[in-house]
Amino acid sequence: MLKKAELWLRKGADRRLRGGHCWVYSNEIDSARSPLSAFSAGDTVRLHSQSGEVLGTALMEPKSLICARVFSRDADADFDKQLCLHKLGNALALRQQFYDAPYYRLVYGDSDGLSGVVIDRFADYFVVQLNTAGAECHEASLVEALVELFKPAGILLRCDSRARRDQGLDDRIEVIYGDCPDELPLQENDTRFLAPVLQGQKTGWFYDHRENRARMQSLCAGRTVLDVYSYIGGWGIEAAAAGASHVDCIDSSDYALQYVQKNADLNGVGEKVSTHCGRADQLMQELAAQGRRFHIVVIDPPAFIPRKRDQGKGKKAYRRINELALQLVESGGVLISASCSMHLSQDDLLDVLRGAALRSACDLQLAHLGGQGADHPIAPAIQETRYLKAAFARVSRAE
Repeated sequence: MLKKAELWLRKGADRRLRGGHCWVYSNEIDSARSPLSAFSAGDTVRLHSQSGEVLGTALMEPKSLICARVFSRDADADFDKQLCLHKLGNALALRQQFYDAPYYRLVYGDSDGLSGVVIDRFADYFVVQLNTAGAECHEASLVEALVELFKPAGILLRCDSRARRDQGLDDRIEVIYGDCPDELPLQENDTRFLAPVLQGQKTGWFYDHRENRARMQSLCAGRTVLDVYSYIGGWGIEAAAAGASHVDCIDSSDYALQYVQKNADLNGVGEKVSTHCGRADQLMQELAAQGRRFHIVVIDPPAFIPRKRDQGKGKKAYRRINELALQLVESGGVLISASCSMHLSQDDLLDVLRGAALRSACDLQLAHLGGQGADHPIAPAIQETRYLKAAFARVSRAE
C-alpha cells in the first residue's frame, strides 16, 4: 500500500463532511499545510480535520472548485479494482431489489459512493460517464471491476457532458470493451425502446422518470396526450402503449423524433403517434392557435437552471413554458410538469405552477408529487443527489 498524501482542512470546514457529505471545496483547505498545487487529479489523499482527526480518504481534483471527493471513511482505503467491485456490488444489490429486468442506472455518482461516475445498464451493455478528472484517472480500475462482475458484451464511454467541459476535460466517446452497436434495446413499464446510445443525449436514455411515467400510464386509456421535449418518446410512447387514443410529440431534434416513430412502430402504436419538430414554445403556441386541447400534457424540459446563478432566469423560463402548457390542457385534464434542475426545489416548482395558473386563469389541484426512481437513490446527507420533480395537477376552468 502506497503512503498517502495528507490533505488538511481549515478550522470548521469539517462540519458538512461529518454530517455525511463527501465534497471538499477549495476554500476549505488549509493551504499552508497542504497547498493544492502539490496535488494532481486522481491522487488519493488522507483527509484531516484542522485538529488532526482523519475523516476519510478522498480523490483529488485540485483545479476544480470541488477539489476533493471522499470515497471512503476508511483512512487506508485505495481507489482500486477491489473498492470498485465492492461499490458496484452494493449498487447492483439495490437495483435488483427494485427491478426485475436489467435496465436501469447502475451507478448514480455520490449516492453509490462513486463520485463523478454514472453507469447506465442495457442488459449486457453498459454506458459509462466519467464526469470528473478524478474519476477519469481511475477508469482502468472501474472497467476491470465492471468486466469481472458482469462479463458484459460491451462498454461504451460517453464522456461528453457539460460538467466535463466546465472542468476543461476533453470529450471522449468510444467503445472501451467488447463491442457496442449505435442503438441498444431496453424495456420500461412493459414498453420497448431503442436508445441511440452513441449519438443520443447523455447515455442515450433517461431512466429517472420510470415511476412517474408508470403513474401517467394509469391515466392514459382513451385520452389524448401531448409530450413536450419528448426526446425519443419516453413519455409519449408509454402513453400510447397504455391505451392513449392519440399522442403528439414535440422536440427540436429531428434525429430524436425519428426514434419516436421507430419506438412507436416497435410497440405497434405507430398510427397513434404524431411528431412535430421545432422550438417547444413556438409549436405550443401554434397548437393553441389551432384550438388543439389535450387530456394530458407532459412538460419535461432540459435543465433551465444548470447553475445556481441561473435561478432567476430559469424560473421565468419554467413559468413561461408551463403557461403555454396550461393553454393546451382541456378543463378536467392533467398537466404533468417536470424539472431536472437541481437548483429548482420542489417548492420552487409549485410556486412556478401557482404563478402559471394565475396568468392562465385556471385552477390547479395538485394530485401527486413524484421524484426520481430507485436507481437514482438519494443520499440523505447530499442534497445535490435529489434533483428530479414531477407534479401531477388537475386543471379546471370556469365555464
